[in-house]
Amino acid sequence: MTFNIPDARSLFPALNQEQVFLDNAGGSQVLASVIESITTYLSTTNVQLGATYKTAKASTAAYSHGYEAAAKFINAKPEEICLGVSTTQLLHNLSTALDFQPGDELIISKLNHEANSAPWNRIAQRLRLTVKWWSASDRHNPTCDLEELKALLSERTRLVAFPHASNITGTISDVKQIAKIVHQYPRALVCVDGVALAPHRQVDVIDLDVDFYAFSWYKVYGPHIAQLYAASRIHDQISPLCHYFKSTETLDLKLGLASANYELAQSIPRVVEYFGSNISAAWDQIATFEEKLQAILLDYLNEEERITLYGEPSAKKALRVPVISFVVQGIKSQAFVEEVEKRSPFGFRSGHMYSHRLIKDIIGLEDVEDGVVRISMLHYNTEEELTSLVKVLREVVATL
Repeated sequence: MTFNIPDARSLFPALNQEQVFLDNAGGSQVLASVIESITTYLSTTNVQLGATYKTAKASTAAYSHGYEAAAKFINAKPEEICLGVSTTQLLHNLSTALDFQPGDELIISKLNHEANSAPWNRIAQRLRLTVKWWSASDRHNPTCDLEELKALLSERTRLVAFPHASNITGTISDVKQIAKIVHQYPRALVCVDGVALAPHRQVDVIDLDVDFYAFSWYKVYGPHIAQLYAASRIHDQISPLCHYFKSTETLDLKLGLASANYELAQSIPRVVEYFGSNISAAWDQIATFEEKLQAILLDYLNEEERITLYGEPSAKKALRVPVISFVVQGIKSQAFVEEVEKRSPFGFRSGHMYSHRLIKDIIGLEDVEDGVVRISMLHYNTEEELTSLVKVLREVVATL
C-alpha cells in the first residue's frame, strides 16, 4: 500500500458533502476504515476482555493490536503508552501520580493548551510546589524561546511542560533542543503536548528524547480517544493509581483506570495503515502539500492591512503547521466567522481554543472569549478550497 495525497479525500466519508471542514485542529474527519472497524467490533466482538471463550479472545487480541499500533505510531513500546478519554484527563492522571518532593519547581509554558497547564498548576497548588510561567516576549509570533527557558531552569526544576506546536499559532517548538537543555538538570522531566502537531508530522519520542508526550487520535483521522507516552526509564517515578491488587508493569495499568474504550482502541491500526508501508514518505508528502495550502491563506492574510496574524508569518513547513489564527480590525472574531458562514460552506471557528493564557497574557486581546479567528487545514483539504476561501475572506473584509 502506497500513500497518495490525491486519493485521500475518497477515504473520508464526511468529505462527500457541501460542508468544507476548516476546523480540523478541533477534530479531524474520520477514516472510513476506522468507522467500519468500530461498527464490526460492536456487531461481533463487544465483550469484556480477558476471558477464555472464543469471542473474548478475539476482542482481547484486537484491543492488544490497537495498543501495539498506537505505540509504534510514535516509536514507543506498548508498555510505555496509556490510552484514555482525553489528553486533559491523561495529563491530570499523570500529575496526580508523578512523584514530587518539597521545593520542586514546575515550568509551564503560557503557549500551552490548558490541558498541559491545569494539571501541573493544580498539583503545584495542592503540594505547595513552585510554578514558573514560561512566557514569550513577541505577542505576534510567540515561541517557546530557549533563552527565556534557561533563565527559569534550576537544580530544583522537576518538570517543563510545553506544546510541540501551538494550537493557536501553529508555530513548531524545537522539542529536541528543549529536551537537551532541560535534561542537563538531573531530576527535570519534559512533558510535551503534541495534540496540534501530531496530525501534521511524524512523531518519534525516542529521537525527541522526551519523558512524556500526549496527543489525541480524534485529531489524527481516528476515534475520540487520546494517548499518553511515558518513557520506561522514569516509570519508577510514577505511583500507580490502579487497584492495589492489579499489576503495574505497564503505563496503562498504572494510570489507565480502565478508561480506554475498547471499540475505539482496537480501531487505531486502521489509522496507522492509512499511511501505507513507507510512513516517513507519507508524512513528507503531507508536510509538503500542507505547506502549499497554508501559503495560499498566509499570502492573503499578510497583505491585508486590517488583519493581524498571530504566529509564524511564513508558510515554511519547518516552522509551522497549518493552524492559522488572526483578528480583523473593527470586527468581532465570531461575527467575522458567521459572516463567512452566511456566504459559503466554509466551517471554522473563533475563540481562545483553551489557550486562554496565551490569548490573554501574551497576545493581549481584551475579549478573550471572542478571541481569534482560527482556520486549520489538513491534507484532505484542497488548493481549490483555499483559493475559494481567500476570495470569500476578501469579500467579507471589504464589506464589514
